[in-house]
Amino acid sequence: MTVNRELKLLRADNARLVALLKSHGINVTPPDAGSTPLEPSRLTTDEKIALFRRLFQGRTDVYPIRWESKVGKSGYSPACANEWRAGVCEKPRIKCSDCGNRLLIPLSDHVIYDHLAGRHTVGVYPLMADDTCHFLAVDFDDADWREDARAFLSSCQELDVPAALEISRSGNGAHVWIFFQSSVPARDARRLGTAIISHTCTRTRQLKLTSYDRLFPNQDSMPKGGFGNLIALPLQKKPREQGNSLFVDEALQPHADQWAFLATIKTLPPAEIESAILRCTGGTHPLDVSFVTDDDDQAQPWRTPP
Repeated sequence: MTVNRELKLLRADNARLVALLKSHGINVTPPDAGSTPLEPSRLTTDEKIALFRRLFQGRTDVYPIRWESKVGKSGYSPACANEWRAGVCEKPRIKCSDCGNRLLIPLSDHVIYDHLAGRHTVGVYPLMADDTCHFLAVDFDDADWREDARAFLSSCQELDVPAALEISRSGNGAHVWIFFQSSVPARDARRLGTAIISHTCTRTRQLKLTSYDRLFPNQDSMPKGGFGNLIALPLQKKPREQGNSLFVDEALQPHADQWAFLATIKTLPPAEIESAILRCTGGTHPLDVSFVTDDDDQAQPWRTPP
């Protein structure tokens, strides 16, 4: 076991003990409970955008943008240059997917800059047209998300799978991100995620991780007539100012310099996916993740199911 890996495991154990004490009303502040000290990043704006796009790679011919209605409803839809354009856009009478005038806007550096600056909130479609992906994200929601997300992250550290933990936009959930060195079949990425979840359940002696919601990409192959499920991109300005949409350590404390942390994230070589799965299962191959059936296709696959 390397020194770095042993240090990560010790920090994870320490974070679990701190959480246990807090659950019994005992407040403690261990010496290393704060954010991991990192040298302040000296990246230029262009370098930050390049780093962000390198990690959170998805489709670039289309991207989802968040909207909010006057009555408080919200969601995401593919960014369209003709949206609400008089005489061209006929929403809501005609669905976007059926519109002959739909003009999708490609993802650009400017779009990412505006996302980070808080001018809008965008996401990414992780499933590529050739059924590959560049990252896997595991979504945790509901009451036990803190414990489950930390347990999953601890499993990744134990299995030598590089991973990063992000608090979601709402502050009531988390995403664990695993980035690949190059594109991999979405099916393989999802098999890895499923294997780590199974390993975590075995290690923590649970039947299931109750707060686990889904994997991104959510499909092994592209659903008919859609783009696959989206995931919101992190570092959203307004949530960030409230301590959300940020990357955190094992104690759920935000890293002091988000860009310095992102610059240190390691990627998993595609050739190591199978060996990682075997480490999860003790040398026995798990059952493959099933392909998405027609029943699972959504009329609006960019929308998150209720």
